[in-house]
Amino acid sequence: MFRHQKQLQFEVKVDRPDPMLARQVQEVLGGQFGEMTVMMQYLFQGFNCRGEEKYKDMLMDIGTEEIGHVEMLCSLISQLLDGASPEDQAEAAKDPAIAAIMGGINPQHLLVSGLGGLPTNANGVPWNGAYIVASGNLLADMRSNLHAESQGRLQVARLYHMTTDEGVRATFRKMLARDRYHQYQWMAAIAELEEKNGVVVPASFPAVAEQESQPQAYEFWNLSEGSESSEGLWATGSAPDGSGDFVFIKEPIAKGQVPNPSIPSEKLHHDLDLTKLPAK
Repeated sequence: MFRHQKQLQFEVKVDRPDPMLARQVQEVLGGQFGEMTVMMQYLFQGFNCRGEEKYKDMLMDIGTEEIGHVEMLCSLISQLLDGASPEDQAEAAKDPAIAAIMGGINPQHLLVSGLGGLPTNANGVPWNGAYIVASGNLLADMRSNLHAESQGRLQVARLYHMTTDEGVRATFRKMLARDRYHQYQWMAAIAELEEKNGVVVPASFPAVAEQESQPQAYEFWNLSEGSESSEGLWATGSAPDGSGDFVFIKEPIAKGQVPNPSIPSEKLHHDLDLTKLPAK
């Protein structure tokens, strides 16, 4: 059960209208790594979570917090759109970078939402449920969550430098602080799960089944010019679980067969010249 409280999590207040910034903020609302994505990702992981109750509770706690972040950003966008005059827009467009990147305000903020936030990214592309990851494997999901928070925080940090509006920046600082904690949180959960089950996903797949190709589990294949990649721990160190040492293969050798698929029936109208095809 969810209960809506009318107060926002944090105060959201802008100093002045800025419809072009409102368009930019759409990215961290409805973009691939926006608040709508992490909200839905954590909630679906929580809805489907099996096993230890603490993981389900944590996912539901953070997913519910993210619902509030979506509401905060909608409020921020609405305030940025309120009362914006043509003169304001013309003044903002004097900045060549803004004029080149934005090309004006988002017309959908007027035509579709009536000066409100939209479930879209900064280019008007609708939010997509395919953005979310909810695999049923806790370690795989927690790693996806860390990735999502890292990308989302990066985008908010970039937005922070796109405005001098102190009210907007205050909202962004609060979001950046929470995103910092969420990264810490997912890292802690990942460390705990790795300690229990190992670092490889899925841990339940039997290692003995990999035995014939076991050396390949530790080989770094050099497939680019030069050998600078040999200097990294991925090529010279040991596996994080201590199960083996990495080996740098300077010139990997292909060991598979040359593909030679069968010729399909002429009824498929492939128009191949059968007289020029190699014999089987």
